[in-house]
Order: sequence, then C-alpha cells, then structure tokens
Amino acid sequence: MGKILVIDDEKSIRRALKEILEFEDFEVDEAEDGKQGFDMATNQYYDLIFCDIKMPKMDGMEVLAALQKEKVDSPVIMISGHGNIETAVEAIKLGAFDFIEKPLDLNRILVTIRNASDKNNLVEEKKALKKTVQRFKGSSIIGETDGIIQIKEMIEKVGPSEARVLVTGENGTGKELVARSLHDNSPRKDEAFIEVNCAAIPAELIESELFGHEKGAFTSAVKQKKGKFELAKNGTLFLDEIGDMSASAQAKVLRALQENVIQRVGGEKNINVSPRIIAATNKNLRKEITEGNFREDLYHRLSVILIHVPTLNEREEDIPLLAEHFLSMTCAEHGIPRKKFTEDALEALKNTNWSGNIRELRNIIERMVILCDHEITGFDVNTFSNPRG
Repeated sequence: MGKILVIDDEKSIRRALKEILEFEDFEVDEAEDGKQGFDMATNQYYDLIFCDIKMPKMDGMEVLAALQKEKVDSPVIMISGHGNIETAVEAIKLGAFDFIEKPLDLNRILVTIRNASDKNNLVEEKKALKKTVQRFKGSSIIGETDGIIQIKEMIEKVGPSEARVLVTGENGTGKELVARSLHDNSPRKDEAFIEVNCAAIPAELIESELFGHEKGAFTSAVKQKKGKFELAKNGTLFLDEIGDMSASAQAKVLRALQENVIQRVGGEKNINVSPRIIAATNKNLRKEITEGNFREDLYHRLSVILIHVPTLNEREEDIPLLAEHFLSMTCAEHGIPRKKFTEDALEALKNTNWSGNIRELRNIIERMVILCDHEITGFDVNTFSNPRG
C-alpha cells in the first residue's frame, strides 16, 4: 500500500493521522469534509481511505454509501468519536472495512492498515486467478513427445529461478500455459500472475496499461490507475505477443527492467517494481531487430532463457492424449454424458493439418462433442476438420 486519503473535518485529527502514516512511508492526502473526500476518492485511486462519520456537507455514512455506489474498491475505515455498536455494525453492512473509535490508537491503526493491505492483495490475486482459471481450467502441459518433455524439464530447472524467460512459438501452441507453469514452479507462485496481451491493446494505450496513468494524463483518464507492472508487485508479469509492442513502450519496458522503476503516464514520481518478467511472441524477433521493429537491447534483457513451443503438427503423437483430455473437459463443462473416440477418429485427428494448433484442436473437439453421437468417428473428424493433403 502506498497512498492513503484521510477525510475528517477536524484539522488536528487529519494532522495526527498524516504524521503517523507518513512516518510509516505512506503518501497521504487530506479532505476537510465529506464532499471533498468523495470527489478525491472518485477521481484517483487510494490504497486506503480513513473517513470520519460526523462531517458537514456529506457525513461519513453518506460518503461510504456513495463510494459503494460508484464501485470505488479502496478499503474504507470509518472513524468516530461518537461511536457505538449500532453505528459500527451499520458501517460494516454498508461496506466499510473496519471501524475505529476516537481517540485513535496507534497500534490499532497499524494493524488495520496491515489487514487492509492483505485484503487488497487478495482482491488483486483473486481477479488474476479468475482470469487464469477461465483460461487454463482443466489444463496442464500434456504430451510425451521429446519437445514437450524438454519443455517440462526446462520449467523444472528455470521455474525456481528469477531468470527472465522468452517463450516462442506459433499462435495457439500454448505459450501462455508454459508461462503459467513457470510461475507455478517459482517462489512467487503465491503472488499474482498478471498477463498483458500486447497485440490486443492499441499502441496509444499500451503504456497506460503497463505503467498506469495519473488523472488527466489524457482525455479519458478521469482517475488515477495502476498499471500491470504495479499490479504484478512481487509476482509474475507475462508480456504476451511482445513483438507487437510499440517502440515507445519498448523503451519504457527496457528502463523498468534495468532499474526496477516505472513512472505512470502523466506522472513524474518513480515507483519501484520488481515482478518477474516472462515474455512470449509468435514473431522472429531476430528478424524484427534487423528490420528495425524491435530493440536488440530489450531482446537480450528478455531472452535470458529461451523456450520454444513446437506446433501441434510437429508433435503428432501427442494428439490422442490432448484429444482425450479436451473430450473429458468439454463433456464435463456442458453436462454431456462421456463420449469416446473410435480408433479411426484418433488416426484422423493425427492426420489433420492443425494450422491453428492446440486452440483449433480444442475448438473442433468441443464442436464434435456437441454435435456428434456417442461415438466420434473418423468420418466426423474429417467432416469438421482440415485433413492434410
């Protein structure tokens, strides 16, 4: 946690809290009434908000309710010199993180701050975990071909280290699964795994996505926002499709990797960051460097360890294992009785040209599970897929 807002109409309380919090290395903003505090809390992000109850213009309960309505997710700690159990219960019901009575106790304040910090970490990790579960549900690195065994062995060796890794391979081969496995095999496994798809974000927004922005940094920046580097904190930042990153963003990423420091877009304050970086690309970055599209110094920073993921056509013997895995998963997801492949279906899958790799295989199997009979045959596979010519 770094930035805290104190909302209280008593100047002496604001000053006392500010001194305590700044001594603990927090950055503190003050608001002298509820309306000012609400405006500040909705215009920029705070890691924590202290809010008095009895105030002019808007009392603390009104501020709390309004913040909940605006979906401001900063933990709010209510403070009052006129507190009672009923007031505390009402505040908690409205969404307050905690309730502290005046006069303020230093130890109670610090314990509450620590608990709120833990909650913030859990919220961010839960968000990241939900996205990860949706993408990787039921998935693991499946295969017994030489290329896949080598990747598994590399993950076991490299995962526990802090080394940056560059994962290469065509679209749909499972590069993101390799990145997740590296994270899960690292000392950072209990921290956040944050993914950024550099190809899916417009060039003019990629820097804001990575480094965050201050309010007013650009037209739509109506409030302060943390970037992925900050959200990754002590976890892992996965930069997918790094080859599509703009030259300006490349320069800033290079600085972040060199100095473990970033600045939000529109800001001047240095923010210390230390995520482990795993990058992935479907491009030949050596060729991109030659053509002037990618920085060579950034390439060397990212590619301490190189892992190449083979295409599905290059690991034909793994196809039956993958097919059975996706069959079981799809039947379970759709509540369909377990189906099975005939022998000629598995041979047909092996003889298919998988230009879309594992992603295409999974989609076609899901289609066949929904549309085909109890047994999926070679005829079904040839009907729904693209046999090799």
